[in-house]
Formats: sequence, structure tokens, C-alpha cells
Amino acid sequence: MEQYANNPIEADHSRLKHRLRPMRGLRTDHTMQTVIAGHAFMQNLRRGHYELGLDAPPALRVAAAFTELAHAI
Repeated sequence: MEQYANNPIEADHSRLKHRLRPMRGLRTDHTMQTVIAGHAFMQNLRRGHYELGLDAPPALRVAAAFTELAHAI
């Protein structure tokens, strides 16, 4: 214990590591499925497979689609 008393960096690192550990990775299959489905939706939206944001130029299609979705909800 005494040999590590003058090492505040390692002590702080352990607190940081403890805080970041729950945020690391996909913990469950449900989380993974949600992320994959969201990614697929964004790709399809960007490519124009839905009738959302088709009037907008391709670079602004996602923003226009989310604006349309916000008005629909």
C-alpha cells in the first residue's frame, strides 16, 4: 500500500476506468440488433429507398427526412 501512495495518476485512472467500463461495447443481443437496424435505416434513407426527403439534394436528404419525421410525430 505505501509503495503506491505517491502515484495519483494510477489512482485517478482506476476511477476513470470504473466510470467508462459500463459504456464499453454492446452488452446484449437486443442492443446489437437495435444499432444494426438503425444503421441499416440510415443507409437506406441516405440512398433514397424511402419517400422521406426525396425533394432534398442527396447531401441534405437525411436532415430533410428527419424534419419530415418530426412533423409527422
